[in-house]
Amino acid sequence: MKRYLLITLMILAVVGFAAAQIQAPTSDVLGAHLMYGRGCAACHAPHSGAYGNGAAKTADPNAGSNILWGQDVGSLYNQTINFGQTLGRSGLSSYAEVLPSSLTASTPDVTGLLVCLSCHDGNWAQGAMMKNKVYETLPSTYGTWNTIPTLLGNDYAGKGVTDYLADHPVGLNAVIACGAPWDWDCTITNTGTIQMTGTDSAAFVKNYGYFVSPSAYNNNPIVVCTTCHNQHIMNVVNISSSTNSGLPKGYYQTMFFLVGPYNPASTTPGSNQTAQFCRQCHGYNANEMQGNLNLPTIF
Repeated sequence: MKRYLLITLMILAVVGFAAAQIQAPTSDVLGAHLMYGRGCAACHAPHSGAYGNGAAKTADPNAGSNILWGQDVGSLYNQTINFGQTLGRSGLSSYAEVLPSSLTASTPDVTGLLVCLSCHDGNWAQGAMMKNKVYETLPSTYGTWNTIPTLLGNDYAGKGVTDYLADHPVGLNAVIACGAPWDWDCTITNTGTIQMTGTDSAAFVKNYGYFVSPSAYNNNPIVVCTTCHNQHIMNVVNISSSTNSGLPKGYYQTMFFLVGPYNPASTTPGSNQTAQFCRQCHGYNANEMQGNLNLPTIF
């Protein structure tokens, strides 16, 4: 009898995981970054960089010199941004970030932050900023304001145009650490790569996965925009390997170009998949760090 019960539970578990997976998307995976039909050339101008996309000739002397970037980043050079405050092992901290002085700088905040702000900053880069209308259909739980959450520096009515304190810290100073009680029992290599090989962190990878891509600066892992967002795929995550996740291989729903499964519209009681995405870095709030090593991701 127990044997049959175990088989039944295994079948139900497989069915549950299968239901969590989605079919390959039927719309273009670039989503909002199709830019109303302009597509790749809206960001990567094949000729003349930002000038090829209509920017003034005085805008940026290094236009297009890195990843053929076709948006004007000249107004962002050397600007100081004070990102959001966080509570960690050293208490309440804020992050002041000085942006690169050129597209040709060798630091990871060029392609991981600076070029993103050329469209997603509402303060220094208003010429190409987003128009504050959501492209995606948001779940009803998100409310009705319909503001794009990444219009940095000018994203909330009633707050100062230069306010970035409601935005997650990113940049060269947004360092990811390992070590309890605040962070995962992970290790950091001498090149700044995170290895989720501790008892708790390995269990988390089995239960959800590790999809984020921190950049490395001074041999430390840091958070930039592309750590959490894949700007080229908006609505789907393809889990093709068991090396970074214990979830079954297949396509999973996501939102906001996030690099891991993320579906706040889930109606499954106790669903924890959106929390799991944040826990990739914020280990203290994970089930595994609180003694529950076997709680799977609930879709």
